[in-house]
Amino acid sequence: MSPLNTKAENEAYRINEQSWDERTRIHLRSAFYDIDGFLKGKSSLNPPELELFGDLKGKKVLHLQCHFAQDSLSMVRLGAEVTGVDLSSEAIQAGKDLAEKAGLDIRLVASNVYDLEKHIDETFDLVFCSYGSITWLPDLKRWGNIVERFLRPGGRFVMVEFHPLCWMYDDDFTGITYSYFNEGPMLFKDLGSYTDGGDDVELEYVSWNHPISEVMEALLEQQMELRTFKEYDYTPYDVFPALKETRPGEYRFEELGSKWPFLYGVEFVKSKAVTP
Repeated sequence: MSPLNTKAENEAYRINEQSWDERTRIHLRSAFYDIDGFLKGKSSLNPPELELFGDLKGKKVLHLQCHFAQDSLSMVRLGAEVTGVDLSSEAIQAGKDLAEKAGLDIRLVASNVYDLEKHIDETFDLVFCSYGSITWLPDLKRWGNIVERFLRPGGRFVMVEFHPLCWMYDDDFTGITYSYFNEGPMLFKDLGSYTDGGDDVELEYVSWNHPISEVMEALLEQQMELRTFKEYDYTPYDVFPALKETRPGEYRFEELGSKWPFLYGVEFVKSKAVTP
């Protein structure tokens, strides 16, 4: 894979920021995100990440690519002190508005992940990202460095992500179109987002596929210890064609049953400082 030059990379970020600004407007109105339910106390977190989190009470959490902070605010409700970060300034403002309506205290920062050191200078007990986050990043080695930089010694990184096999198929899931491996940026133009609503809105965006090996290498190179690796035969979101809710909150391809990997989850721990 040839790295992007700075001009091309910045253009990709501009396109994606504009796309996520528009997606935020669509998502805030969607049944998918159920803002009314959230304001009444419903959590937006799912069993895979909750299991990996453990007890969040009193923990300092950095949530990378937090969108409009619904998951971040759900962590606040679990007792965490949360900082959420997202590329989209529209999403960050929506998150601040949502926090105010919910009566929850949170810090939200509009920033590209790679520029985060310009905005934050501290470390956290937990760094978290999830569900379609790393596909917006061209370079996971730089990402791994950022994750390690913002963890305190002994701190944990948790990620639950869509399995890269899901990104190999065409939009209708009828055949393999894209490489499992990272072969560089891919430019798309779609009508609407992955939620309900916005079907008349064209969204342009740039993404990258990342095999699981690339994720592992990016974090292991930072001398972080892998504690947990799990794969899941369902997705909690109805975001792919022909899914069926086979159990409450679990969507699968009915004809494949439990044969298809939809998600994987990892937990890494940063090494504690060595005392002389």
